[in-house]
Amino acid sequence: MKLVRGAWKILVGIKDGLVLIAMLLFFGLLFAGLSSKPSTVAVRDGALVLKLNGAIVEQPAMADPFAGFSSGGAPSEFRLRDVVRTLDKAAKDDRVKVVVLDLDSFGGGYPAAVDEVANAIRRVRDAKKPVLAYATAYTDSAYRLAANASEIWMSPMGGTLFMGPGGSQLYYKGLIDKLGVNAHVYRVGKYKSFVEPYTRTEASPEAKEEVVKLYEVLFANWQEAVAKARPKAKFQPFLTTPGAVITAAQGDIAKANLDAGLVDKLGTRLDFGKRVAQLAGVDDKKVAGSFKTIKYAAYVADNPLPTNGSKIGVLTIAGDIVDGKSNGGSVGADTIVKLMLDALAKKDLKALVVRVDSPGGSALASEDMRNAIQEAKAQKLPIVISMGSVAASGGYWVATAGDVIFAEPTTITGSIGIFGIIPTFENTLKKIGLTTDGVKTTPLSGQPDIYGGTNPETDAIFQAGIENGYRQFITRVANARKLSTTRVDEIGQGRVWDGGTARQIRLVDRFGGLNDAIAEAAKRAGLKPEDVHAEYLEKKPSAWAKFFEQILESNKDDEDTSAGDAFTRMAAERRAVFARALGDVKRIGTGAAIQARCLECDGLGGNPPRAGDARLVDLVLARVGL
Repeated sequence: MKLVRGAWKILVGIKDGLVLIAMLLFFGLLFAGLSSKPSTVAVRDGALVLKLNGAIVEQPAMADPFAGFSSGGAPSEFRLRDVVRTLDKAAKDDRVKVVVLDLDSFGGGYPAAVDEVANAIRRVRDAKKPVLAYATAYTDSAYRLAANASEIWMSPMGGTLFMGPGGSQLYYKGLIDKLGVNAHVYRVGKYKSFVEPYTRTEASPEAKEEVVKLYEVLFANWQEAVAKARPKAKFQPFLTTPGAVITAAQGDIAKANLDAGLVDKLGTRLDFGKRVAQLAGVDDKKVAGSFKTIKYAAYVADNPLPTNGSKIGVLTIAGDIVDGKSNGGSVGADTIVKLMLDALAKKDLKALVVRVDSPGGSALASEDMRNAIQEAKAQKLPIVISMGSVAASGGYWVATAGDVIFAEPTTITGSIGIFGIIPTFENTLKKIGLTTDGVKTTPLSGQPDIYGGTNPETDAIFQAGIENGYRQFITRVANARKLSTTRVDEIGQGRVWDGGTARQIRLVDRFGGLNDAIAEAAKRAGLKPEDVHAEYLEKKPSAWAKFFEQILESNKDDEDTSAGDAFTRMAAERRAVFARALGDVKRIGTGAAIQARCLECDGLGGNPPRAGDARLVDLVLARVGL
């Protein structure tokens, strides 16, 4: 018996030793993978493929290592400046024989971002390099890009219908009343519509008036740009009488698109691949429809940002502005303040460009960021603001720290206003027989009381605080823009402006993109634009993040990204809007109480749902039996 027990102990010891050796080998290989530099894929002659199966954003959310293991993970995102730089490099690169735009699952972007990419595509075409686009069905933003291609291909089983900006917005007042929730809203700004879903069952006339003005400008810009890119295309009937057009084509949307000159060719992906192979060369695999390919990620890595010359710091404030640290599509004050102060401590920046691409958020966080940027001014650095697709509410609050402001004609800005929301549940509790009571030593004891409701003293204090915040906001704008507070109040009140109008009313100084802002910063620092480079003040991803990002990136090309026909695409866009709306409801109840935020900015396709928002949609639909 002792012999058996001894043999068993030996076997267990051998087993434990083998497990330990295996674990050491695993972690050793993992450490080596994390420590080593990623291998660079050689770029050879072929077709540069931009498979834009996600949204174009200013600052992609940091890769979640577990995103690939959940159905509600974050969607793909493409950094705007990387896409534009890639296209501009490709225009002059002899290795790139043709640029391929795979737009089947394009996630869109704000109008200004899509415009910038579309203009870069046009520069490739103007350089006499072919650009071929393919999709089963094009969305409005996808067609804005494809219109600049040399050849637009589409599946004969697909078809494109244009939606234009706008659509339904969720209003929660009826549901809130049924649940007995009391939404205490404190606001300043006649047009500050972000709170209306919590206080009304429909949009106010003032809010609709402002949205109509904004959408008319943006839609007119889209039509003008498409008409310029495709002068022979007859797209107006698809905007005004799409039912009649498709009925006349006996329901064949693809043929109607072809007849109207919206697309050049109808064909399958196999047909499209054969056409690209004629320009780029057949792939060595000899598979029908294959062609020599240059992958986007490899091309970006092969064309890194320049590092020669003096440093112009570029601080990016992109996403919802929140207190604390940046996380998952939001930009946190603590993160931005640390990045700014750490960069200034090195004392090697010649100027600072602040790239703002945010619909706003926490007023406190916005002020913290503005104060950190003011430290650069204290060091005598020129400060140039570059507005991206949207710089509204809290985003514009931050912009008041600059010496000069650049924007695009389709940049969404303004929304100078402030609000606060505090939900209380006294009526909800009464519905189930719960009441509250207690001893209070002052009017503010236990306030704001989410169980028993707020009292008049609390309401008065919160409203006074909101009004004080608004005075601070318009004072900062007045001082920065050299306007009277009376004038700022007139153009404030929560109004949202397009970049062109914002320039007319002096909220913006000049039209131009990020590169124009960097050039201006160099000039103000007494340097030539060609003698500087952009030093992006960003949180560097950890070795773990890089490792998992490489894994996720390697799987992207194998993902099934077919987006379906026109009807599927339209339904997917509305689902994304629904997901974002539900996510906003959750965040408004857990975020900062006092906010400077723009509602109109969320309805233009440039603010994709965050990770987890899709799970909220699935939960809601499951609860209602869909």
